[in-house]
Amino acid sequence: MSAVRAPDDWFIKGGADAGALDLALAGQTVAGLRRTGKLLMMDFGGPDGRLGAVLGLRFGMTGRLVMDDLAAIERLEYSSARILPEWCRFELRFDDEGSLAVVDPRRLGGVELNPDDSRLGPDAFEVADEQLAAALEGGRNALKARLLDQRRVAGLGNLLVDEILWRTGLDPAREARSLDEVEQKQLAEAIRSTTAELAERGGSHTGDLHLARVRGGSCPRDGELLDRRTIGGRTTYSCPRHQR
Repeated sequence: MSAVRAPDDWFIKGGADAGALDLALAGQTVAGLRRTGKLLMMDFGGPDGRLGAVLGLRFGMTGRLVMDDLAAIERLEYSSARILPEWCRFELRFDDEGSLAVVDPRRLGGVELNPDDSRLGPDAFEVADEQLAAALEGGRNALKARLLDQRRVAGLGNLLVDEILWRTGLDPAREARSLDEVEQKQLAEAIRSTTAELAERGGSHTGDLHLARVRGGSCPRDGELLDRRTIGGRTTYSCPRHQR
């Protein structure tokens, strides 16, 4: 890799700056990619084959990866399909003149040098029944708030949690600790299957509940007027009839 371009200091998290990123990454090669929840990690290595720095990328609701001026995702539900130069928050430039950039109109994402991924919970795609039970244990806060906590389960966002709880018939305002063993297992299965299904469809905005998530919307399952509440600091839609 030849250089780092980081024109937006605010986009750099964890106390580093553009100079620190360039010093850590320039002259290195990309040795691997991995992901936990919403955190994408790029492992870098030197010419001697030794692993070096790790670059963490978070995209928020409006960030996209752009490789050689081609976006990995054509469009996002809550963002623009355009790629404007002023929206480029971070860019890696490679020796072959290629580039990898993060384009984020609303600056909701960020990049971080050597992020501490040990603080993240198990990944939603593969969370085990016993891992979810441990994440919910003792939780006096609302079920939805617990599931949005990336330290408990990594990768769940607002739309996805509403979809999962709607599918499982669980009230998002219930205490997390109130679920019995059967409900916990059903929820764990729903997290895995719903995350995988909506990823295949193209994102969390493709859920069965999504089109009804508007003021005055009705439950797609039973026609009941949906409740609209703020839970865990996020706007939440749920069905008062079948979600208990």
